Formats: sequence, structure tokens, C-alpha cells
Amino acid sequence: MERMYPDININLLKRFDKPAPRYTSYPTAPVFSSTYTDKQFEIDLIRNNDENRNPLSLYVHLPFCDTLCYFCGCTTVITSRRGRISDYLAVLKREIARTTYYINRNRRVTQIHWGGGTPSYLTPEEIRDLSNFIAERFVVAPDVEHSVEIDPRGLTYKHLSAFRESGFNRISIGVQDFDQRVQSAVNREQPKDVTLQTMQWAKDLGFLGINVDLIYGLPLQTLESFQHTLDEIVSLSPERIAVFNFAYVPRIKPHQKLIHSEDLPSPEVKLQMLKATIETLTQGGYEYIGMDHFAKPNDDLSIAQRQKTLHRNFQGYSTLARSDLFGFGMSAVSHFGTVYAQNMKTLPAYYERVRNDRFATQVGYRMNRDDVIRKHIIMQIMCNLEVDTDAIEHRFDLRFDEYFEEGLKQLQEFELLGLVLRTPGKISVVGTGRFLLRNIAMCFDVYLPKLQETQPVFSRAL
Repeated sequence: MERMYPDININLLKRFDKPAPRYTSYPTAPVFSSTYTDKQFEIDLIRNNDENRNPLSLYVHLPFCDTLCYFCGCTTVITSRRGRISDYLAVLKREIARTTYYINRNRRVTQIHWGGGTPSYLTPEEIRDLSNFIAERFVVAPDVEHSVEIDPRGLTYKHLSAFRESGFNRISIGVQDFDQRVQSAVNREQPKDVTLQTMQWAKDLGFLGINVDLIYGLPLQTLESFQHTLDEIVSLSPERIAVFNFAYVPRIKPHQKLIHSEDLPSPEVKLQMLKATIETLTQGGYEYIGMDHFAKPNDDLSIAQRQKTLHRNFQGYSTLARSDLFGFGMSAVSHFGTVYAQNMKTLPAYYERVRNDRFATQVGYRMNRDDVIRKHIIMQIMCNLEVDTDAIEHRFDLRFDEYFEEGLKQLQEFELLGLVLRTPGKISVVGTGRFLLRNIAMCFDVYLPKLQETQPVFSRAL
């Protein structure tokens, strides 16, 4: 079925360009608390495993990079010392082994993702060794979605071969922008030929899917220069494209002070870039999944959205809604049942916990019934662009209009602007509302008013 995309009203988008959660979880990470301990995580892990046959999704955080990208918002460690990576891998294996002691061997792994940092900074031998270690301790499904984040700089054919031989079938390539001036301004010089070589190697090796990451709002970007990057990417025809809004938050990420704020495009130009992104990619044959993700119509993400089985977690959009997520490595997040738990965010703290045979939990959260209900609604908005209110009433034994009286009052603004349509038994995101999913979901976030009383903790929606 062909999808029609509305004309994009810049003034309307500008009205909603304010800090908003990305809703990779609900409640969002600022609600997590240090009162949730590693001992509680162990108890919850045991409880979760009893008679649980849900499949598993594994996230492995590999934080090391050899150079600092000034725009980066990830938890990274910049080093040229290979010994630091070896030390980390030894501790990481120890954490994985401790966790698998509690997990039923009948539970299959259907998704594995390595993120960072730069997972491709590992040597080919380290890639194979860590992959084998994981495969020996989990039952990995034959059709597992096995993905990794790749930095083409410094990458060799042997690196990519090691990933493919280890079962990886999807790669995500960081490009950000092809303009050399922009690359210099953010300390990520990556010639186009290097990116093209990586994509060709991936195709030659038989990777099933290639994802390309771009960022708009970087220093020295112009509408014209970013349009050129978009056109180039469409011509390369990756299966998925993610286009992120650069979050300039030097208060939270001090290294971003290395970026000259006067070089950043104005909010008006950023919105023009967003408009150009949506128009260029959808006209180029991609479907707008939501947030910052685009995919070809025959891609699993597009199919899942049409079938209303799309899911969202800390890795972004996913097709595996029933999986329990276990995160390994510093700062990694786990989510299973009604539990969220995030690991220590610094290497010394992470090492101290794991080497003392403890889980590395720094903060966590146990969801209550209201959280479960609101998470279900927010994920329906973020993934399926609609909420079946009759199904919610039946599933949770409540009267929708009464239970969400306050949230529905906030939703009226979107209704009046033609961004949301309410019909008997359904709330649908329509028109330009497709590009404001974070803002619409905020109506059902009961924690947001209190969080907004403090300094902004979320990036801007657009």
C-alpha cells in the first residue's frame, strides 16, 4: 500500500521544537534510581527466569574509540592503548558468564547488537573471540538478527570478514555528513571513498542489511550541503537510514565545547534540513518509520509497522517485541519483565563491581501497574501511530477517558491542529503529527511535569 506524506509545515514544527524524551523506555532513564541495587537486580533476574520462555535480545557495549568525535553523545573511552581493550574484554566476559548462570538454556537469542563507542575498533581476532564466547553461553537462533555499529575509518576487509564469519548479518555505518568542512569541524574526517568501500565489502560478504547514520544540525552544515549528502546516500541505496538531530548539550557532554556554537545552523535552518530529509528520503523510495528512522518498503521494520508488530527499546526500533533485553558492558541497559537496570557508567566502577563477582547495576527501576499501562500506550504511538482505546480498556480493565483525563486534555491541542484524530475506540496520529511522535507521547507521561521542573534532561524534539 502506497503511503502519502503530507506537506511539512515548518511553522507548525517550530511550535513543538522543545525538549522531549526519545521514549526508548518508559519510564524514561531520569526516573531510574540508585536505590535499585545489584542485589535487587539479582533477585529480579532469578524471578524473570522461572518458567520464562521469552526470547532474548543481547546488547554489548564496546566503548573504545581511537579519536573523539566532537558531536558524540555516547558513553565512550578514547584510547590508543590496546591493553585497555583487552582488560575490558576480560571483565566483559566475566559479566556475561555471571549473567548466563541465571538464564534458562531453553531461551533462544533472537537479536544481538554490538554498540559503542566503536565495536569495529576491536581486532579481527578479538571480534571472533568475543563472538565465540557469547555463542558458547547462549542458544543463538539460526535466524538471529546480528548487528554491529561500524566506523569505516581504520576498518579493513579482515575486520568485516571477522564480523560476517561470526554470524553478523547487519551493519550500521556512521557517515554523519559527506561535506569535508563539516567533518573537520567535528573531528571526524571520513572521505566518501572510505564509506563506499565499506558498503561494497559488506555487499560482497553477504550482509543482509546496511544501515547508514546521518546527523543534521552539525557545525558549518547548510541546507544545500546537507541536501547533497542526502542525495548521495539515496543513490547508494542502503536498506535503512537513520537521520539524527544533533543535540548540542555541552553542559552534559563537556567535549562538545570544542564545537564553536556560532558555527551551528540556526533552529530555522535545522527545521529546513529536517523537511528536506523527509521529502528526499520518502521521494527516494523510503518509508518514514518514525522519529529518525527510514526504511525500504520490503525491510523488516517497514513490514513490522504495517503489521503493527513494531517495537521500541534502547537500541531504537526493533521487530522483536517479546524479547527480554540484557545489556553487557559499562552503561549498558537491561529490560526484562517490569525491570530496568543500567550498569555503571565509568570503567573503574564497572570493573570494581564485576571483579568482585557482583552485578554492575548503578541505577534501576521496577515498573508499577500504571507504568505498564502508560508504556503500552506510548509504544503504540511511537511504533504504530495509533492507540486502540477499546483494547486498552479490555486489557487493563479501566475506562480510558477517565483514567487518562489529564492526558486527553493535553492531547486536545494536537487534535485542534489536525495532528491527531480521535474516533470511537481509537486515537490516530495523522498528517504532520507523524513527525511529532515524541510530543504526542508526552501527553501520557505522568513523570514529565516533575522532570521538567529541573534543568532540561532531554534533547530537543526536532
